[in-house]
Amino acid sequence: MLLKDKKCLIFGVANNRSIAYGIASCFKEQGARLAFSYAGEAIHKRVEPISEELGGEFIFPCDVTSDEDIAAAAALVKEKWGSVDVLVHSALNVSAYSLTALCHAFEPMLNPGASVLTMTYYGAQKIITNYNVMGVAKAALEASVRYLSVDLGAKDVRI
Repeated sequence: MLLKDKKCLIFGVANNRSIAYGIASCFKEQGARLAFSYAGEAIHKRVEPISEELGGEFIFPCDVTSDEDIAAAAALVKEKWGSVDVLVHSALNVSAYSLTALCHAFEPMLNPGASVLTMTYYGAQKIITNYNVMGVAKAALEASVRYLSVDLGAKDVRI
């Protein structure tokens, strides 16, 4: 089992058809310990049964557009787990800023050899009709990943 007992935070599960759900499901199959964030009560109602289905250890509120929510989430995760092995950023509609903010808040808890995963899209590289500002956001996300790879890579964290 590739992820046996690895502590994996999943940000961005929307439902059982979302990319983050698929990632979490695969992680669980590989022995990972899971925790899930949710943004708002509507998402909480969807994430709670998913967490139960996948054996999540806890769920926590976190609007990744709020520095206060991110700080509170980091404090809670530190209290519950102390450290993190994998952080999955699947908040597609907010992208670059939230990835950097999450990495900053959770960096002290990322174990050596930890990984950070995020979602991008072809629209960051090529013009996709109607993708518009999200293409710009994804291009910024990809640039952020390159810069974060230097900062986090020096601490043995893959992104």
